[in-house]
Amino acid sequence: MINVGIIGASFARDAYLPAFAHINDAKVVALASGRMESAKAAAEPYGISAVYDDWEQMLAAHALDLVCIATPTVMHAPMTLAAIVKGAHVLCEKPTAMNAAEARQMLDAAWRANRLHMIDHELRFNPTRMRIAELIHGGDLGEIRHVNITNIGASWANPASRPKGDWWSDAAMGGGRMGANGSHQIDMLRWWLGEPASVVGQSLTIVPDRVCKHTGEPWTATSDDLSHMTLEMQSGALAQVFMSGVAAANMGNETQIFGTKGTITLSNSDEKLYFAKGGESFKDISVEDPKASLPGLNKGIWNVSVTGALQELCAAIREDRGLKQGASFVDGLRNQMVVDAVFASTQSRKWEDLDMASAT
Repeated sequence: MINVGIIGASFARDAYLPAFAHINDAKVVALASGRMESAKAAAEPYGISAVYDDWEQMLAAHALDLVCIATPTVMHAPMTLAAIVKGAHVLCEKPTAMNAAEARQMLDAAWRANRLHMIDHELRFNPTRMRIAELIHGGDLGEIRHVNITNIGASWANPASRPKGDWWSDAAMGGGRMGANGSHQIDMLRWWLGEPASVVGQSLTIVPDRVCKHTGEPWTATSDDLSHMTLEMQSGALAQVFMSGVAAANMGNETQIFGTKGTITLSNSDEKLYFAKGGESFKDISVEDPKASLPGLNKGIWNVSVTGALQELCAAIREDRGLKQGASFVDGLRNQMVVDAVFASTQSRKWEDLDMASAT
């Protein structure tokens, strides 16, 4: 039996715990959260009695084979390092860390201890996006020339939309669009197109002056609510990503991939995948996810895709092998290098070159 501990209650409730219910030889034996009431509320429906408001106490009290970390970014590195010291394999949420130096520490620690390591870029397990990877790598699109990705939402638009103390709005905690969404976009672009060579972009706080949605008290947001980047890939392809949380209306995530032989479009609003060969009209080549019908899983590609990630990680632990699929801490480090470069580009207002080969 694979004994699992989880740090962080919200995503545990939404995704991890429903997913683990479909992995027969994995058992969540302990759960920690910053608030005891949150830990109990998440754990109780699954019969988990060992709950903590101190993650270090949880690690000390249990012999865990796997630790899943879903906390504010600022805690990813210390929690990962502590879990590895205790002998556990680790699944860590994105973004990997506060910066590439922390991500490197996490990777080096996992390698030294010979522990499995995964960053939860769960869309690598989504059949639609796997189909895109197959089409690109199989040559159906020809040479990829450019990619456009937009992620437009309204959740940060109203100055009164967020509570005071919201960590997603706090740069010191690792919040912001670049970490929350940009890391996913970078990981998918690397998965589909290979490594980037250079990046230029901005990470901006458009609505810094805010009032608490609960109390009306003024407060200041410091993390980015709008970010954009252009990546020049080593292949020569150009990829543009624009992310905003401060639009008046939600427009979701749109992906367009343009190759010499064909074009792909994908909208998260309906998850319809369309493919057009040169000179032909678009055809629906959407892929259903059989896991979406599993009982107990919450709706949405993120919650469903986590199941595949956890199944692969637990299979690797069980079979004493490396990961066959998914994003490792190597990917996490390389993704973090791009995130850091966008932050640097915001200050320099210049292209930032990337030495991805150093992240090995």
